[in-house]
Amino acid sequence: MAWFYLVLGGVFEIGFTTCLRYTDGFRNLPWTLGFIVSLTLSMALLEVATRSGIPLGTGYAVWTGIGALGTVVIGMMAFGEPATPVRILLIFGLVACIAGLKLTSGH
Repeated sequence: MAWFYLVLGGVFEIGFTTCLRYTDGFRNLPWTLGFIVSLTLSMALLEVATRSGIPLGTGYAVWTGIGALGTVVIGMMAFGEPATPVRILLIFGLVACIAGLKLTSGH
């Protein structure tokens, strides 16, 4: 169950980074509230996951990796950021590293 919480926390990290794009210096109230809620849930789920047995370093690296991966993909799909072959290759490398941490965590 800890890994489920960790992945869900990573998804909320994608949410807060995406909301951040639209907060307009935290003057846009709906996006600011989305940012705050997503950030709070993301951090809380990371805490639950690491308290439930995932080593802190592994949990943080995976949580950050999921957020980074999702944010890059959202940027390419929704905001027209470059989707070059090198970026795609690096994304696959990030996924491999996240999977490797999961496989070697002992949980």
